[in-house]
Amino acid sequence: MNDAVDRLLAVMRRLRDPDHGCPWDLAQDFETIAPHTIEEAYEVVEAIEDRDWPSLRDELGDLLFQVVFYAQMGREAGHFDFAAIVEGIIDKMTRRHPHVFGGERMDSAEDQSRAWEARKAAERIVDKDDAGVLDGVTRTLPGLTRAAKLQARAARVGFDWPEIAEVLAKVDEEVAEIRAEIDRGDTARLGAEIGDLLFATVNLARHTGIDPDAAIRATNRKFERRFRYIENELNKLGKKPSEATLAEMDALWEAAKGPRS
Repeated sequence: MNDAVDRLLAVMRRLRDPDHGCPWDLAQDFETIAPHTIEEAYEVVEAIEDRDWPSLRDELGDLLFQVVFYAQMGREAGHFDFAAIVEGIIDKMTRRHPHVFGGERMDSAEDQSRAWEARKAAERIVDKDDAGVLDGVTRTLPGLTRAAKLQARAARVGFDWPEIAEVLAKVDEEVAEIRAEIDRGDTARLGAEIGDLLFATVNLARHTGIDPDAAIRATNRKFERRFRYIENELNKLGKKPSEATLAEMDALWEAAKGPRS
């Protein structure tokens, strides 16, 4: 294992060699690599959702290479190197799992999760004297995921509805406000109200234990599957979707749904 890691680090050093490296790799910096990291992370998720294990192995390799790329750039700039990254995560995992590496006892995964979040909060306070409840929720997270994390943080200090009926009532309220803004024709206010509805829906997902980002990905896949069915069926009739009526496509949509599709 150590030999494989050393070879990977050597490949990265060669790619960034000022005299004999790859021009593209040499032209990159932290900012230009960041979008590639996000893309690679999503490709890992896609492979998992598709249960495509050979692809998952490859995508994890691509994601690991992103870390190695950052490590090399950090080394060149004198900020950190790969060893420092590894030591840092070892220290963090050891510190945040005293029930494994120390004398504490945890009876359930829920207890461990609460303790984990409490330690993270304590670390934020130490790192920043004026740290707020919402500090540290990454701004670049996908919108639905960040909304859920902001809500969860606020809930820890009691800013949350205790009953799901109140969450559902808020969703209904936001829908009514959207209807009112549609009637008024104020596009800016309508956008704000749609944002409020999305936020309220994320809160509903959180209260029911659903990951909102995973839920919308599943719905996207379902939409793709059903719409491709429409395309395929229309193709059998010698038609394209643009040549079909809405009624025709809607009938095929219902057929694509099947009993539980």
